[in-house]
Amino acid sequence: MKRFLAVLLAALLAVTMLAACGDNANDDPQNGGNGNEVVGNGDETPDNGEADGEDDVQGDEDVVVMSYAEYAAAELETQVVVETYVQAKQSWWENSATLYTQDQDGAYFIYNVACSEEDYAKLTEGTKIRVTGYKAEWAGEIEIIDGTFEIIEGDTFVAEPKDVTSLLGTDELIDSQNQLVSFKGMTVEPSTDADGNEVAYLYSWDGSGTEGDDLYFNVSVNGNTYSFVVESYLCDSTTEVYSAVKNLQVGDKIDMEGFLYWYEGVNPHIISVTPAAE
Repeated sequence: MKRFLAVLLAALLAVTMLAACGDNANDDPQNGGNGNEVVGNGDETPDNGEADGEDDVQGDEDVVVMSYAEYAAAELETQVVVETYVQAKQSWWENSATLYTQDQDGAYFIYNVACSEEDYAKLTEGTKIRVTGYKAEWAGEIEIIDGTFEIIEGDTFVAEPKDVTSLLGTDELIDSQNQLVSFKGMTVEPSTDADGNEVAYLYSWDGSGTEGDDLYFNVSVNGNTYSFVVESYLCDSTTEVYSAVKNLQVGDKIDMEGFLYWYEGVNPHIISVTPAAE
Protein backbone atom coordinates (compact mmCIF):
# COMPACT_ATOMS: atom_id res chain seq x y z
CA MET A 1 0.00 0.00 0.00
CA LYS A 2 2.80 2.48 0.85
CA ARG A 3 4.58 1.68 -2.41
CA PHE A 4 1.32 2.17 -4.35
CA LEU A 5 0.71 5.52 -2.68
CA ALA A 6 4.25 6.59 -3.43
CA VAL A 7 3.77 5.83 -7.14
CA LEU A 8 0.41 7.61 -7.19
CA LEU A 9 1.87 10.68 -5.50
CA ALA A 10 4.77 10.70 -7.93
CA ALA A 11 2.34 10.63 -10.86
CA LEU A 12 0.28 13.48 -9.42
CA LEU A 13 3.48 15.45 -8.81
CA ALA A 14 4.54 14.97 -12.41
CA VAL A 15 1.17 16.30 -13.66
CA THR A 16 1.43 19.29 -11.34
CA MET A 17 4.95 20.09 -12.54
CA LEU A 18 3.86 19.95 -16.20
CA ALA A 19 0.96 22.29 -15.45
CA ALA A 20 3.25 24.74 -13.68
CA CYS A 21 6.46 24.37 -15.66
CA GLY A 22 7.31 28.01 -15.11
CA ASP A 23 7.36 27.67 -11.33
CA ASN A 24 10.56 27.78 -9.32
CA ALA A 25 12.14 24.29 -9.04
CA ASN A 26 12.82 24.94 -5.38
CA ASP A 27 9.10 24.30 -4.67
CA ASP A 28 9.61 20.55 -5.08
CA PRO A 29 8.77 18.65 -1.87
CA GLN A 30 11.60 17.18 0.16
CA ASN A 31 10.79 13.75 1.59
CA GLY A 32 13.71 13.59 3.99
CA GLY A 33 13.12 9.89 4.62
CA ASN A 34 10.00 10.49 6.73
CA GLY A 35 7.31 10.08 4.11
CA ASN A 36 8.11 6.77 2.50
CA GLU A 37 10.10 4.81 5.07
CA VAL A 38 8.34 1.84 6.63
CA VAL A 39 9.59 2.49 10.15
CA GLY A 40 8.25 3.53 13.50
CA ASN A 41 4.55 2.97 12.85
CA GLY A 42 4.14 -0.25 14.82
CA ASP A 43 2.02 -1.81 12.05
CA GLU A 44 4.52 -3.05 9.49
CA THR A 45 8.08 -4.32 9.32
CA PRO A 46 10.64 -3.04 6.81
CA ASP A 47 11.01 -4.66 3.37
CA ASN A 48 14.79 -4.87 3.92
CA GLY A 49 15.98 -3.78 0.52
CA GLU A 50 13.78 -4.92 -2.37
CA ALA A 51 15.22 -3.76 -5.66
CA ASP A 52 12.30 -1.41 -6.39
CA GLY A 53 11.93 -0.16 -2.81
CA GLU A 54 14.52 2.60 -2.65
CA ASP A 55 11.92 5.17 -1.55
CA ASP A 56 10.49 2.82 1.08
CA VAL A 57 13.54 1.58 2.97
CA GLN A 58 16.85 3.25 3.69
CA GLY A 59 19.94 1.06 3.43
CA ASP A 60 22.07 0.30 6.46
CA GLU A 61 24.63 2.86 5.34
CA ASP A 62 22.00 5.60 5.84
CA VAL A 63 21.00 4.53 9.36
CA VAL A 64 22.41 6.69 12.15
CA VAL A 65 22.44 4.64 15.34
CA MET A 66 22.39 6.67 18.55
CA SER A 67 24.62 6.12 21.54
CA TYR A 68 22.79 5.85 24.86
CA ALA A 69 23.87 9.42 25.70
CA GLU A 70 22.38 10.69 22.45
CA TYR A 71 19.18 8.76 23.11
CA ALA A 72 18.94 10.16 26.65
CA ALA A 73 19.39 13.70 25.30
CA ALA A 74 16.81 13.30 22.51
CA GLU A 75 13.53 15.17 22.80
CA LEU A 76 10.36 13.26 23.55
CA GLU A 77 8.21 12.35 20.52
CA THR A 78 11.21 12.29 18.20
CA GLN A 79 12.35 9.30 16.18
CA VAL A 80 15.23 7.33 17.66
CA VAL A 81 17.38 4.45 16.41
CA VAL A 82 19.29 2.37 18.94
CA GLU A 83 21.17 -0.91 19.05
CA THR A 84 20.58 -2.78 22.28
CA TYR A 85 20.40 -6.27 23.77
CA VAL A 86 17.35 -8.16 24.98
CA GLN A 87 17.48 -8.87 28.71
CA ALA A 88 13.92 -10.09 29.20
CA LYS A 89 10.60 -10.31 27.35
CA GLN A 90 7.47 -9.06 29.06
CA SER A 91 4.80 -10.11 26.59
CA TRP A 92 3.74 -10.77 23.02
CA TRP A 93 0.25 -9.92 21.81
CA GLU A 94 -1.27 -9.37 18.35
CA ASN A 95 2.09 -9.10 16.58
CA SER A 96 3.68 -6.73 19.07
CA ALA A 97 6.18 -7.33 21.86
CA THR A 98 7.31 -5.51 25.00
CA LEU A 99 10.98 -5.92 25.88
CA TYR A 100 13.49 -4.99 28.57
CA THR A 101 16.78 -4.21 26.82
CA GLN A 102 20.18 -2.84 27.78
CA ASP A 103 23.64 -2.10 26.43
CA GLN A 104 26.89 -1.38 28.21
CA ASP A 105 25.87 2.26 28.84
CA GLY A 106 22.15 2.26 29.62
CA ALA A 107 18.79 0.58 29.19
CA TYR A 108 15.73 0.92 26.98
CA PHE A 109 12.15 -0.22 27.63
CA ILE A 110 10.68 -1.19 24.26
CA TYR A 111 6.88 -1.02 24.36
CA ASN A 112 4.74 -2.82 21.78
CA VAL A 113 7.33 -3.06 19.02
CA ALA A 114 6.04 -4.72 15.85
CA CYS A 115 7.01 -8.39 16.12
CA SER A 116 5.80 -11.67 14.66
CA GLU A 117 5.38 -14.63 16.97
CA GLU A 118 8.19 -16.38 15.07
CA ASP A 119 10.59 -13.47 15.67
CA TYR A 120 9.51 -13.22 19.32
CA ALA A 121 10.76 -16.76 19.85
CA LYS A 122 14.18 -15.71 18.51
CA LEU A 123 14.58 -12.91 21.07
CA THR A 124 16.53 -14.87 23.66
CA GLU A 125 18.50 -13.23 26.48
CA GLY A 126 21.49 -11.33 25.09
CA THR A 127 20.17 -11.03 21.51
CA LYS A 128 21.26 -7.81 19.82
CA ILE A 129 18.57 -5.80 18.02
CA ARG A 130 18.34 -2.51 16.19
CA VAL A 131 15.16 -0.65 17.13
CA THR A 132 13.63 2.28 15.26
CA GLY A 133 10.78 4.02 17.05
CA TYR A 134 9.75 7.11 18.97
CA LYS A 135 10.91 8.23 22.39
CA ALA A 136 7.96 8.66 24.75
CA GLU A 137 7.10 9.09 28.42
CA TRP A 138 4.29 7.51 30.42
CA ALA A 139 3.87 8.37 34.12
CA GLY A 140 7.61 9.05 34.37
CA GLU A 141 8.70 5.93 32.46
CA ILE A 142 10.85 6.70 29.40
CA GLU A 143 10.28 4.18 26.62
CA ILE A 144 10.41 3.56 22.89
CA ILE A 145 7.02 3.13 21.22
CA ASP A 146 5.57 2.56 17.73
CA GLY A 147 8.74 0.75 16.74
CA THR A 148 10.15 -1.86 14.41
CA PHE A 149 13.30 -3.92 14.94
CA GLU A 150 15.77 -6.21 13.25
CA ILE A 151 18.03 -8.82 14.83
CA ILE A 152 21.77 -8.13 14.58
CA GLU A 153 23.69 -11.39 14.40
CA GLY A 154 27.07 -12.18 15.94
CA ASP A 155 27.13 -10.11 19.13
CA THR A 156 25.53 -10.72 22.53
CA PHE A 157 25.45 -9.00 25.92
CA VAL A 158 23.87 -9.96 29.24
CA ALA A 159 23.90 -7.29 31.94
CA GLU A 160 25.02 -7.87 35.51
CA PRO A 161 22.70 -6.41 38.17
CA LYS A 162 23.80 -2.99 39.40
CA ASP A 163 23.40 -2.47 43.17
CA VAL A 164 21.32 0.71 43.56
CA THR A 165 20.28 0.24 47.20
CA SER A 166 22.19 3.32 48.30
CA LEU A 167 20.54 5.39 45.54
CA LEU A 168 16.97 4.82 46.75
CA GLY A 169 15.47 8.17 47.70
CA THR A 170 18.03 10.17 45.68
CA ASP A 171 17.75 12.12 42.45
CA GLU A 172 20.52 9.96 40.95
CA LEU A 173 18.40 6.80 40.97
CA ILE A 174 16.50 7.74 37.81
CA ASP A 175 19.78 7.75 35.86
CA SER A 176 19.64 3.94 36.07
CA GLN A 177 16.06 3.73 34.81
CA ASN A 178 15.18 0.43 33.07
CA GLN A 179 18.52 -1.18 33.95
CA LEU A 180 18.85 -4.57 35.62
CA VAL A 181 19.49 -3.64 39.25
CA SER A 182 19.71 -5.18 42.71
CA PHE A 183 18.56 -4.16 46.19
CA LYS A 184 20.28 -5.52 49.27
CA GLY A 185 19.12 -5.95 52.85
CA MET A 186 15.58 -4.67 52.40
CA THR A 187 12.91 -5.23 55.07
CA VAL A 188 9.40 -6.37 54.15
CA GLU A 189 6.83 -3.87 55.44
CA PRO A 190 3.07 -4.42 55.84
CA SER A 191 0.50 -3.65 53.19
CA THR A 192 -3.21 -3.25 53.93
CA ASP A 193 -5.62 -5.53 52.09
CA ALA A 194 -9.22 -4.82 51.10
CA ASP A 195 -10.46 -6.01 54.52
CA GLY A 196 -8.09 -3.74 56.43
CA ASN A 197 -5.70 -6.52 57.42
CA GLU A 198 -1.93 -6.10 57.42
CA VAL A 199 -0.34 -8.50 54.94
CA ALA A 200 3.04 -8.99 53.29
CA TYR A 201 1.78 -8.57 49.71
CA LEU A 202 -1.28 -7.66 47.66
CA TYR A 203 -2.79 -9.03 44.48
CA SER A 204 -2.85 -5.90 42.29
CA TRP A 205 -1.90 -2.50 43.67
CA ASP A 206 -5.03 -2.15 45.81
CA GLY A 207 -5.55 -5.75 46.84
CA SER A 208 -8.48 -6.24 44.49
CA GLY A 209 -6.79 -8.90 42.34
CA THR A 210 -6.53 -12.67 42.51
CA GLU A 211 -3.97 -15.40 41.89
CA GLY A 212 -2.12 -14.67 38.65
CA ASP A 213 -2.35 -10.88 38.93
CA ASP A 214 0.59 -8.59 39.71
CA LEU A 215 1.99 -8.89 43.24
CA TYR A 216 2.66 -5.63 45.08
CA PHE A 217 4.69 -5.51 48.27
CA ASN A 218 6.36 -2.89 50.44
CA VAL A 219 10.00 -2.88 51.44
CA SER A 220 12.10 -0.42 53.40
CA VAL A 221 15.70 0.65 53.89
CA ASN A 222 17.16 3.50 55.94
CA GLY A 223 13.72 4.42 57.27
CA ASN A 224 12.05 4.86 53.86
CA THR A 225 9.43 2.53 52.38
CA TYR A 226 9.01 1.71 48.69
CA SER A 227 6.47 -0.24 46.64
CA PHE A 228 7.89 -3.01 44.43
CA VAL A 229 5.99 -5.29 42.05
CA VAL A 230 6.21 -8.70 40.44
CA GLU A 231 4.82 -7.90 36.98
CA SER A 232 2.71 -10.94 36.06
CA TYR A 233 3.29 -10.58 32.31
CA LEU A 234 7.02 -10.80 32.99
CA CYS A 235 6.98 -13.34 35.86
CA ASP A 236 3.70 -15.21 36.09
CA SER A 237 2.32 -17.35 38.90
CA THR A 238 4.44 -20.35 37.85
CA THR A 239 7.76 -18.57 38.46
CA GLU A 240 10.03 -18.84 41.50
CA VAL A 241 9.85 -15.13 42.26
CA TYR A 242 6.04 -15.15 42.30
CA SER A 243 6.07 -17.99 44.82
CA ALA A 244 8.83 -16.33 46.85
CA VAL A 245 6.81 -13.13 47.30
CA LYS A 246 3.71 -15.12 48.30
CA ASN A 247 5.81 -16.73 51.06
CA LEU A 248 7.10 -13.44 52.49
CA GLN A 249 6.39 -12.43 56.06
CA VAL A 250 6.37 -8.87 57.38
CA GLY A 251 9.81 -8.19 58.83
CA ASP A 252 11.72 -10.55 56.51
CA LYS A 253 15.10 -9.29 55.30
CA ILE A 254 15.51 -9.87 51.57
CA ASP A 255 17.73 -9.20 48.57
CA MET A 256 16.13 -8.57 45.17
CA GLU A 257 16.90 -8.15 41.49
CA GLY A 258 14.73 -6.56 38.86
CA PHE A 259 14.34 -3.91 36.17
CA LEU A 260 14.21 -0.31 37.35
CA TYR A 261 10.82 0.59 35.92
CA TRP A 262 9.15 3.89 36.77
CA TYR A 263 5.50 4.67 37.46
CA GLU A 264 4.83 7.93 39.28
CA GLY A 265 8.17 7.25 40.95
CA VAL A 266 10.38 4.20 41.27
CA ASN A 267 8.40 0.97 40.72
CA PRO A 268 10.88 -1.86 40.08
CA HIS A 269 9.72 -4.99 38.23
CA ILE A 270 11.23 -7.68 40.45
CA ILE A 271 12.49 -10.97 38.97
CA SER A 272 14.31 -12.48 41.98
CA VAL A 273 13.74 -12.48 45.75
CA THR A 274 16.06 -14.31 48.14
CA PRO A 275 16.79 -14.12 51.88
CA ALA A 276 19.25 -11.32 52.61
CA ALA A 277 22.87 -12.35 52.66
CA GLU A 278 24.33 -12.46 56.16
